[in-house]
Amino acid sequence: MDKRLNVAFLWHMHQPLYKDPSNGEYTLPWVLFHATKDYYDMAAILDEFPSVHQTFNLVPCLIEQINEYASGKARDKYRLISAKRASDLTGEDKAFILQFFFQANWDNMIKPIARYWELLRKRGVSNEKDEVFQVLRYFKEQDFLDLQVLYNLIWIDPSIRQKDAFLSQLIRKGGSFTEEEKSKLLEKQLEIAGSIISKYADLRDRGIIEVSTSPYYHPILPLLCDSDSAKEAMPGATLPKTRFQHPEDALAQVRKGVKLYQDTFGEKPRGMWPSEGSVSMEMLPLVVGEGIQWIATDEEILSNSLRRPVRRDHMGNCFDSFLYKPYEIDVMGRKITVVFRDHVLSDLIGFDYARMDPAEAASDMVSRLVHISNMLEDPQEHLVSIILDGENAWEHFRNDGRDFLAALYTKLSDHPRLRCVSMSEFIDLKTRREPLERLYPGSWISHNFKIWIGHIEDNTAWDYISEAREELVRYEKEMKGFPPDEGREKAIREAWEEVYASEGSDWFWWYGEEHSSMSDEDFDTLFRRHIKRIYQLIEKEPPDHLDISISSDIRSYRPPVEPRALIAPVIDGQISNYFEWLSSGRLERTYFGSAMHKEIQGGLIDSISYGFSKDTLYLRLDYLEELGSFAHPWSFTISFVQPRPVRVSATVEGAMATAELHVKADGKEKWTAAGPLEIASETVVELAIPLKALGAGRGEELKLFITINAQERGIERWPVKGYLLFSIPPEDFEQQDWLV
Repeated sequence: MDKRLNVAFLWHMHQPLYKDPSNGEYTLPWVLFHATKDYYDMAAILDEFPSVHQTFNLVPCLIEQINEYASGKARDKYRLISAKRASDLTGEDKAFILQFFFQANWDNMIKPIARYWELLRKRGVSNEKDEVFQVLRYFKEQDFLDLQVLYNLIWIDPSIRQKDAFLSQLIRKGGSFTEEEKSKLLEKQLEIAGSIISKYADLRDRGIIEVSTSPYYHPILPLLCDSDSAKEAMPGATLPKTRFQHPEDALAQVRKGVKLYQDTFGEKPRGMWPSEGSVSMEMLPLVVGEGIQWIATDEEILSNSLRRPVRRDHMGNCFDSFLYKPYEIDVMGRKITVVFRDHVLSDLIGFDYARMDPAEAASDMVSRLVHISNMLEDPQEHLVSIILDGENAWEHFRNDGRDFLAALYTKLSDHPRLRCVSMSEFIDLKTRREPLERLYPGSWISHNFKIWIGHIEDNTAWDYISEAREELVRYEKEMKGFPPDEGREKAIREAWEEVYASEGSDWFWWYGEEHSSMSDEDFDTLFRRHIKRIYQLIEKEPPDHLDISISSDIRSYRPPVEPRALIAPVIDGQISNYFEWLSSGRLERTYFGSAMHKEIQGGLIDSISYGFSKDTLYLRLDYLEELGSFAHPWSFTISFVQPRPVRVSATVEGAMATAELHVKADGKEKWTAAGPLEIASETVVELAIPLKALGAGRGEELKLFITINAQERGIERWPVKGYLLFSIPPEDFEQQDWLV
């Protein structure tokens, strides 16, 4: 009898809807760049490992955008400027190239190409427009032609470049490119984009992968069904003025997604990754009614559904078998299977393994899976689900993650204890399902909907949708009294399409305090243009407020990765134990970048980790990889503004470091020293700050910003503007989700 533990990888492929409804132009290039760098090769590598069965979730509006690029219909500014002859570039074009054609990971994508690195050093660390104009005169026509080629070339996966004679020749050449080579490269991009869907279809037909779907424009289905569903996980939240309660829109999004899938692959999908893993009991009848047999979400949803914590040891290993059981919910007499991802295993790939040797990272993952198998009496009845973003992590890995994936897949191929399956393959095994009476409403991020509703910016956006939707419904009713008109009916259909597009989750991702990007303004503008287009299509005057930005300039941001357990690291300036910071929260430079990517602009610090014990805040500052450690003197200041003004001033020089606490006496403006703090510097900088010194207690929030002065490497502010919000774990933190 086969007693191998079932392991299911699900790679979620998604990009926002970048197409501007006012002119048809794509605002940002990331669909094409991920098409050439990630979407094709993530699937194609499985030709070498056919026993490593997997699931890929392709969001319908991503398929639509890939198809537009493949057909040559899609236009974006980056591509238009790339296609211009270097001799025809205007001053604005050249400034744009110097500003934005280094948007990539410096260490892993730019530095390996000597000419590209040379051009980056020539430009300097800043991409501010004023400073870029200052250096324009130092760049010649050939420099810009080389940048046009190199920027598009590095966004093609290394394995594709190696196998393609023309692309490998460009890499060997390294520079001094011709216009003819550039034109051929731009054609090659579309050729790769055009091969993606057929590659997925081929692997699917051969039984190596399953392809699942999502609602069409990636909306948060529970919030479309009823915005009040946010209240259970967010009982004190302020919600939009108008309650949004349109399950018919949620159904339309599901149906549209299923139809595109059927048109693409010839049959209906069996599974669905609900956008952002967002689930509720109200959305289940909609997906079941469209033939969906399984959905997936996060372990914290299971924990809250069962009112039972998922317990882990200090290394993140789970010792509760219930996480790895398949669950079944009865929906009006029809069954749907729900699987819950292992949060830690998924995050290790998404956030941690890029820093490790690929072979060691692969061994760590496999050993964790074997550990789970050893824990179970009947591993063949269980499923470990590893679910994560399948595109954005890889630029942080060397060789675009291929070395890690190849090492991992080699170990998993024909492993005596582990079997890789697609989600539907596991369902077809007919293993025992655990009945689940209710599904807690929430997402895969903090088991709530806080990113998409509750902040004044989020709520404003929801109210704008409600107002425009009401106007459209009113107009539709009015027009029923008139004779049929094909043009009017077409406009109404297009207006509904704009409603559905505006319901996508991505607009709300960038509103509020959780996420920041250099493209906040682009997303804000795109969202408002979708709303304006609804009014325009039904010949109504758009409200004036749609010309005003929803996003605020001064905002507070929550780190993308928040602490998952209490920690107690040794303050020695070294990563003495990789796992001592495993459960920490983390900020990376890319968090403050463009929508998906930010060039690493000089500076000193690559990431900041933070976490708490019962009475202490711990911080760790990691140097940029290119620096190793940093021997020159530098300093940093942590400015706390909540719950009370406190400043931490630190100086570092090699292995020497000091830190001092400063406070303001009541009613005084002057800072006074309040004593030294524990700090250490070696390969990293580690710092401990007593919560008592900050005037903070369990369950409260810290509001702060960090300034780093690295002299010749410049001054950094984290975040660039506004504040960071750190939530101090409440007294029952461990009982809520973890056991350390």
